[in-house]
Amino acid sequence: MSQERLAEILGISFQQVQRYESGKNRISVERIQEMAAALGVTVTYFFADDSAPPVVSEELERYFPTGDEKTLLKYFRRVSSKGDRQFVITAARLAGKKKP
Repeated sequence: MSQERLAEILGISFQQVQRYESGKNRISVERIQEMAAALGVTVTYFFADDSAPPVVSEELERYFPTGDEKTLLKYFRRVSSKGDRQFVITAARLAGKKKP
C-alpha cells in the first residue's frame, strides 16, 4: 500500500505518514491501531522482530474492512448528523437485501 493511500484512509497527509515511518514523529496507540486495521494486520505486527510476512487469520480478517468497505467507513465517519448516519445505514441495509 502506498503512503498516499494509507494517509487517505487515515485522514492525514502522506507527509505525516512519512514522518511516522522515519521516526521523526511519535505515533499514538490509537493511530497504530488505525494503521493496523488499514493494513489488515494485528498491532503486534509492528513490534515483531522477524521479517516474515504478516499472517491474519480468517477469523480476524473479517474485522478489517477492505477496498470499498474502507472507503465507505472513511466517509461514514465524517457524517456528524445522527439523522444522516441513520440514512446511510438504511440505504446500505436496503441495498444489501437479497432481491427475489
